[in-house]
Amino acid sequence: METRLLTKYWDDPEHWTLKGYLKNGGYQGLKKSLEMAPDLVIEEVKKSGLRGRGGAGFPCGVKWSFVPKNTDKPKYIVCNSDESEPGTFKDRAIIWNDPHSIIEGIAIAAWAVGAHTAYIYIRGEFTEEALLLEQAIREAYSEGYLGKGICGSDFNLELYVHRGAGAYICGEETGMLESIEGKKGQPRNKPPFPASEGLFQCPTVINNVETLAAVPWIITNGGEAYAQYGTEKSKGTKLCGISGPVKRPGIYEVEMGYPIEQFIEELAGGMIDGKELKALIPGGSSTPPISREDVKKAKISYESLQELNSALGTAGMIVIPEDFSLIESLAVISRFYADESCGQCTPCREGTGWLNKLTWKILNGDGTLRDIQALEHVSANMQGRTICALADAAAWPVQGFLKVFRQDFEKAVNK
Repeated sequence: METRLLTKYWDDPEHWTLKGYLKNGGYQGLKKSLEMAPDLVIEEVKKSGLRGRGGAGFPCGVKWSFVPKNTDKPKYIVCNSDESEPGTFKDRAIIWNDPHSIIEGIAIAAWAVGAHTAYIYIRGEFTEEALLLEQAIREAYSEGYLGKGICGSDFNLELYVHRGAGAYICGEETGMLESIEGKKGQPRNKPPFPASEGLFQCPTVINNVETLAAVPWIITNGGEAYAQYGTEKSKGTKLCGISGPVKRPGIYEVEMGYPIEQFIEELAGGMIDGKELKALIPGGSSTPPISREDVKKAKISYESLQELNSALGTAGMIVIPEDFSLIESLAVISRFYADESCGQCTPCREGTGWLNKLTWKILNGDGTLRDIQALEHVSANMQGRTICALADAAAWPVQGFLKVFRQDFEKAVNK
């Protein structure tokens, strides 16, 4: 059963418009926040236990509190809508169905940290989505929810849509900042972190689309009300995407802690007739797979999947059936990361290339046991040795597939 907080009004064909959004209680959170001290808004988000929904899972309110209060520099909010992780498509659905929730969340965040300029960085391929956001922004300006004197207050906020050009690496927060500044989209060394030195070397808050879309509900209903949902370490609800041979692929909103096997059987309708589940990638292509046995134990929460040596990530679930090659799954994933590495760091530039070559060599029937050992060696030497986490994202699936399904790989190679 779904628990619909963010998606409650998605069935309303008018909800994506300002008229429909206001009819359904939209912008009440913004009005309420403007009557609160900024520090109290941050505290309310902290009480909610909301963690970043872009994959990292860092506490949202804590991130906001890192922004320095006493600074002469301007502050910025950046919404990360560069949704490029294979298997992930929830943010796109939020833009289509509920664009004003994103705008309202951005405005609340800006008030909380003292920012007067914000950007939505959107994936270059999302042409129609960018146009839809721009239309929603125009509506918000026209009714005083953006611009000068928001909702009759003395608070000003300018919001812009910045389109990317199709680079996955720009989903990494500092690579995204470089892109907005008109530079090559390559990640920066950290520290300094964006909260103190981000966009244009100024304090910057970067949040995912789903994270910001959850903020209006939290402010309207209270952080404690949001924290009543979920588990001790994973609060609230989560938008989960599921793809593969299930009867009802798509996006569902469930309470954190929801059993994954129940999610597949009841919400996604179970496997297509004649198919049997072999493996599940639970959080987008960068998360290690779990076996059919572990799917029975797994829950949609950060801690549950961590205990199973995987991760919740973006909750973009990819179902792999018994009759599909796990080696081909890994080969396709490895090719993606080899294509998308920015090439700045040697372990990533060279490592992703080797993972790609080795997995395709095994898939094509030319592999040996030494190639499996090479996959382990190369992936281990990529982890933690680069500026950003793309190398880790490429290494984790390799290590996960070999750990859980090593027999499949050994059967496919020449001894």
